[in-house]
Amino acid sequence: MRLALGQLAASEDWQVNLQQCTTLVERAAAGGADLLVLPEGVLARFTDDFTRLRSAAQPLDGPFVTGLAAATAGTRVTVVAGVHEPGPDGRAYNTLVVLRDGQMLTNYRKLHLYDAFGARESDNVIPADGPVVTFPCAGHTVGLMTCYDVRFPEMARLLVTDGGADLLVLPAAWVRGPLKERHWELMVSARALENTVYVAACGECGPRNIGHSMVVDPLGVVVGRLAEDPDLLWAEVSADRLAQARQRLPVLANRRFSVDPTPTRPLATTTG
Repeated sequence: MRLALGQLAASEDWQVNLQQCTTLVERAAAGGADLLVLPEGVLARFTDDFTRLRSAAQPLDGPFVTGLAAATAGTRVTVVAGVHEPGPDGRAYNTLVVLRDGQMLTNYRKLHLYDAFGARESDNVIPADGPVVTFPCAGHTVGLMTCYDVRFPEMARLLVTDGGADLLVLPAAWVRGPLKERHWELMVSARALENTVYVAACGECGPRNIGHSMVVDPLGVVVGRLAEDPDLLWAEVSADRLAQARQRLPVLANRRFSVDPTPTRPLATTTG
């Protein structure tokens, strides 16, 4: 599989962001990509008043997603991108869409919300009830995770053991802060190594977020990375490398425990 990660800085204007994303689709298609991963929340980005993402949210059949899907028509590229869609209680869902040949193939709503480091994503976003989501692409099975999900190793393990994923994609808008870049690289690498899978983590850049998109192979080797500016990262996902890693490091075969996907607490809580 030929893989591309499109690192960008989203603005408040969805039309500007759509143009950025479609340009990356065109570049990925011209370079022979099978899969293009874009960051989390590329429909609109607000750095001052996060409640504005509620009114900026669009349904999945709205102009942003349909416009981005149209850019994939007639190409071999499958696109994964993060958007916000309206929810039933005034908040939004933080959703990944998978687009191929002009259509939406599937979608995933974020399970673990970023209520950490003083932030409260749940004030404006509804946590999903599940399930985890995978899809086929170019002979591989791709598992979907979003940003803060990477801090929960049981989710990655479930995507691999139950979903059959050999590539995990992680669109993100990883906020700057003390130790945050270290956490990003450590956890992206750990999820790859402990599951002997590829992880493609695409981070938004700009004034608030770190960028630092990266691809890690099944033995924890970083095979490509970007810095803090908009760019397109290329990598190859190798079936031979996957087989070699799992023969040398058979952690999936040696594991003694399974993951129970039953929530430990209700997921779809509402604010008062």
